[in-house]
Amino acid sequence: MMKGLLRRLLLPIAALPCSSSAPASSWRSIGSSAQAAAFAALAGQRKSVDSGGGGGGGRWKLGKTALILTIGSIGGAGTLGWVALGDDRERRMKLVWAVPLRLTRDVATAAAIVADYNISLWGLKEESPERALAKHEAHVRCANRLQALCFKNGGIYIKLGQHVGQLDYLLPQEYVETMRNSLLDKCPVSTYEQVCAVFSAELGLLPHEVFKDFNPVPLASASLAQVHLAHTHDGKKVAVKVQHIHLTDTAAADTATVALIVNVVHWLFPSFDYRWLLDEVQESLPKELDFIHEAKNSELCVYNFKKQSPHLAPYIAIPEVYWTLSTSRLLTMEYMEGIKITDVQQIKKLGLRPSDVAKLMSQAFAEMIFRHGFVHCDPHAANMLVRVAPGNHGFFGNVYRMEKATSTCLA
Repeated sequence: MMKGLLRRLLLPIAALPCSSSAPASSWRSIGSSAQAAAFAALAGQRKSVDSGGGGGGGRWKLGKTALILTIGSIGGAGTLGWVALGDDRERRMKLVWAVPLRLTRDVATAAAIVADYNISLWGLKEESPERALAKHEAHVRCANRLQALCFKNGGIYIKLGQHVGQLDYLLPQEYVETMRNSLLDKCPVSTYEQVCAVFSAELGLLPHEVFKDFNPVPLASASLAQVHLAHTHDGKKVAVKVQHIHLTDTAAADTATVALIVNVVHWLFPSFDYRWLLDEVQESLPKELDFIHEAKNSELCVYNFKKQSPHLAPYIAIPEVYWTLSTSRLLTMEYMEGIKITDVQQIKKLGLRPSDVAKLMSQAFAEMIFRHGFVHCDPHAANMLVRVAPGNHGFFGNVYRMEKATSTCLA
């Protein structure tokens, strides 16, 4: 019965005037109207139930009101106490505001997507050209909504969107192309003030106090962090990976929120089943948010090549970790320059043969897969660079365990 009521809550917007060929901008407003209509319908149903029959109903209404007020008061008092008694009140206040706001965006986006599909496909016959066209247009609109949600919420939402952009074998092409074209190389950038806040929280110092010089403009930004160029006080050139502020704080709440919405939508509409995507994020995210874990993986990779594949070790360069300047949210590594492994023309300009580079890469990955059991699992062009080494040539990149897939541009 409850499931049927919730289904009806999402479907009364079918009465709204609409066209399957409406542009995306008009559908965004329709989505908002749909949500308003849905909530109005629910309010109307609740009003009719509460107004029915006698004094018992009145007492039940008063009892419900008292219960809601009591729960709200306890929750509000608990929240105020958590903020007041914490060491970092400003950070906690931001979380109290940010988490409900992000949840509201999630719910609104999910409701708009479900409503869009139900309106667009209403009354259209299976396998008909009209239904195929309506479904394509709905895919485009809903992919744009999901993209906008990822950009607004940031953090793990960017990571989730990037993962969607790689699932061309499973998801509608409209979603894959939208996410791939916008999220793989266009990630949010933290301000320098936010970077300073992370430094202050982790090391108790500001960037210019930790380093001889620190470039406030990042070299690159990814979903979870961004990389800055700096020099240590003894003149060494380093790459500093700085986690986006408050990411650790909101990650658990974001994961739980997304899980709730995905499960509710699947319960209401079994054909919308993306629970498997959450399983992957929940397994990998805690490791990706811990840069100490990443640094240890880097050093283990160096050890594996030296001990198990010494014939390739001279050709593989992995940045050295500066442990005294690294924490779970800051990672300082040796800065290395090189050419993207996909840039054939630049490789040739170095006097190298692309076939030699391809052979070396194949040998290195064969060693990692079949001998080390410890593999670089994100070998895209920003993570695999080529350079001429003293007396030889080789390639380098960040290397991680098979279950870890972090992307970081260090050069």
